This record gives sequence, C-alpha cells and structure tokens, in this order.
Amino acid sequence: MFDALLDEDATTLAALVHRGELSARELTQAAIDRMEQREPLIKAFCTATPELALQQATAIDARRRRGETLGALAGVPLAVKDLICTAGVKTTSGSAAYADFVPQEDDITVERLLAADAVLLGKTTAPEFGYSGVGHNPLFPSPRNPWDLSKTPGGSSAGSGAALAARLCPMALGSDGGGSVRIPAAHCGVYGLKASMGRVPLWPGCRDERYPGVSSWESLEHIGPMTRTVRDSALMMSVMAGPDMRDRHSIPCNDVDWLTALNKPLDGLRIAFSADFGYITVDPEVRDVVTQAARRFARELGAELEEVDPGIADESATFAALVAFESDLAGMRQMQTALGSRMSPHLAAMLQRDWRAENFTDANTTRKKLCNQMWRFMQRYDLLLSPTLAVPPFPLNMQGPEVIDGRMVRSDHWLSFCFPFNFTGQPAASVPAGFTASGLPIGMQIVGRHLDDGLVLAASAAFERIQPWNHIACSFGVTHD
Repeated sequence: MFDALLDEDATTLAALVHRGELSARELTQAAIDRMEQREPLIKAFCTATPELALQQATAIDARRRRGETLGALAGVPLAVKDLICTAGVKTTSGSAAYADFVPQEDDITVERLLAADAVLLGKTTAPEFGYSGVGHNPLFPSPRNPWDLSKTPGGSSAGSGAALAARLCPMALGSDGGGSVRIPAAHCGVYGLKASMGRVPLWPGCRDERYPGVSSWESLEHIGPMTRTVRDSALMMSVMAGPDMRDRHSIPCNDVDWLTALNKPLDGLRIAFSADFGYITVDPEVRDVVTQAARRFARELGAELEEVDPGIADESATFAALVAFESDLAGMRQMQTALGSRMSPHLAAMLQRDWRAENFTDANTTRKKLCNQMWRFMQRYDLLLSPTLAVPPFPLNMQGPEVIDGRMVRSDHWLSFCFPFNFTGQPAASVPAGFTASGLPIGMQIVGRHLDDGLVLAASAAFERIQPWNHIACSFGVTHD
C-alpha cells in the first residue's frame, strides 16, 4: 500500500501529512523500502541516511500530534547532491581528498528545506567537484539512467536525476554551474530549474575558501530544485529563495510568488526558438522532438513563435577559462600531487594546463559581451526555447559523444545549449519534451529574461499542462536496442 506513495508528487504528500492522513514515518519508510528494491540497480546514492530520515520523520509526527504547525514540505523525502554540504552527514564532493569529510554546517538550501520539515533520504553521487556533465567519480559506482541502465543520467547532479526518475523520492537538490541541474533533468525525463543568479543563496559551497575544489565556480554556480512536477519545484523555491548575508551574490526575492506564478497569464507571448543556436551539431531525433514540442507549445498558447539564431557563438573555451579562474588552482594542484591517479583525468588535465592571465581576462571580457548580447536579444522576446542537450542519453563512463549526426565534435559539445546561461545568470529550466524511438528522454530548455523567473516557471507549468509527463514511468533493468 505504502510503496505507491512514492509515485505521488511532493505537494500531494506534504498535504497528506499535514492533514494527518499519512504519517511522516510511514512515508519515509516507504521511501527506504523502495530504495532497498531499486537502488542496487540505479546506484543514485553515495551516502544513504535511513536512520537519520526516520529520526527526522518521527520528530515531525510528534510535533503534529502536539498540534504544532508543520512546514511546507512536511515529511517529504529529499535527496541532496553530494556537492552540497549537510551537517553531520558525509559530503565527499566525489573526491578522494574529501572521502571522509563531514561538514559542521548545512548549506543554506539544506538548512531551509529541513526547516520546512523535509526529510533527508541521503546524498546523491556527482562527478569530482562537479567538473563534468556526467556522473562517474573516483569513489563511487556510476549512477545509472533508470530509462536504460546502460546509459548515463547526465550530470553533474547525476544521482539526483536518477533518484527522481527511479521514483525513489519526489524531490531532489542539484547544483548548476554549466547546466548540471538541466542536464540530468533532460536525460532523466524530469523537471529542473536554474533560477536567476542570486535567487537561491549558497554557503558554504563555492564560497568557503578553506576547501579547495569545493570553493570553485563562485559566479557560475546555482543551486536548484529537481522534481517530477513543476509545482513541486515552485514549492521548493518558495522555501529556498531569498537573500542571506553569507552569500554576497544573493538578491531580494519578494518580486516572485513562486506558487502563484504557476498560473501567470501567458497571453501575447513572443517566443524565440532555436534548434541549434546557429552552430551546435544536434542529434536528428533531438532536433525533431524539441522542434515539434516548441511549435505545439506556441500553437496551443496562441503565442508567436519565431525560429531565430540568437547569435550565441561557441564559447566553450571561455567557459573552461572561467571555471579555472574561479578554482583554487594552487590548493587543487597540491591536492593533485597528494592524490596522484586517484583524481579524475579530465580534472587533472585542467589543473596541469599552463593558464595565462590573458586566458582569464579574455574570458571575462567575452562573458560581458555575451551578457550584453542576450539582454539586447531578450528585449525582442519573452522566452527563448531550445533543446536542453544536443544528444539523448549515451553510454556510461564517457564524457560525451565525439560524433553527433555524423560529425566529429569535442566530447563536451553536447552541453553547448546550457552553459551560456550560467554566464548571464538568466533563469533557465528543462522540461521533458518527449522520447527517442528507443524510449530515451529528451528535454526542452526554457530561458527567460534575467530575473523573470516567474515567467519561466509559468511557461514550464503551461507546457506541463499541454504535454504532461509525470504519469510516464520507466521500466527498470530493461535496456533498449
């Protein structure tokens, strides 16, 4: 009876706990039971916390019996990416250097979610310090994509995406420095939102100088919700958003009512669509599925859709330089010396590169140029739609395909739709757009003007009403030809 609970969304489950129709402990035990069944196949979690989850759930139930007011997420199981700090719970960041690291404080987002009575189910696997768009690292088995266990769930919030698609929990926390919420959302057929830079504060991740590797990506990183429904992400944002003195990038957020925004009128929208940004090589199935989804979305909304080239150039070298610039190169190079072959090869290669000051200043100048290009472009449009990724899920334990649609590409080319909006800080979401012929998920990216998070959320909810996805479940252990 209780196993089916995990197929419900977080909003529904929290309401059941609030009304006393379901106990937080019953819900938590259902999640633990399902993890025991499915986690050996999926390998989403690197550190499960069943005892802690039951303790938290028991405390929530006791408070409800005493008549105390419960938080918005009462009793709902939560998965947290292993790059995000959790007090008293091991946080390895996928690195042998932090294999036994137990933070003394929660990240701000974890602090707020737990204060809203979410229940911590465990930590989900990520690549080493998040420096990858997939999920493997030197410490733990690679998370599997529940739609096809031979394929990657994407990354770097790999385990969070896999846990959601496997329905081990109804909500998860990811982080996004170059697409890492949107990438696994697209590959796993779930919803992921990267709000505008500063909407969701970060600490200590990306901010605490004491921890090389962990302290990287300061002006690129966003923490965001990953859920199976748009409403659940709005619910999480209503808890997580808002300024905090520990994050100098955080901004006031009283201009967005996250739950009310779901029903924001969308009359007269001007929507831009690009299937390739003018330069990205895209898998033909991805191009076709997303193009049809974008056209259907605009048609059913009565919106104006214009297929355009937004003028975004290939700035992968700029992205790499910005990541390096915001890394503690001295501290991480010392770490590399100590770890030797226990460091991920692609990360070691980045650290071994002879970076010059001009690499960093040129990258910063190019970033400014792209920001200015995008605000000028978005003066003409309310939203920009595109594929989230250039390819469907591909085999495990590779950084990315080197051939797309018959063309040789870099192994990171498939990520090209995502990272520009970490440069600009614009809100961007990935919604499930459909499937390949072999049943693999494909995502569509919805990008808004800077700070227009409410419209991105409203558009996501409208697309979900037009083309629902949460009723479609994957078959575990079945691989596709």
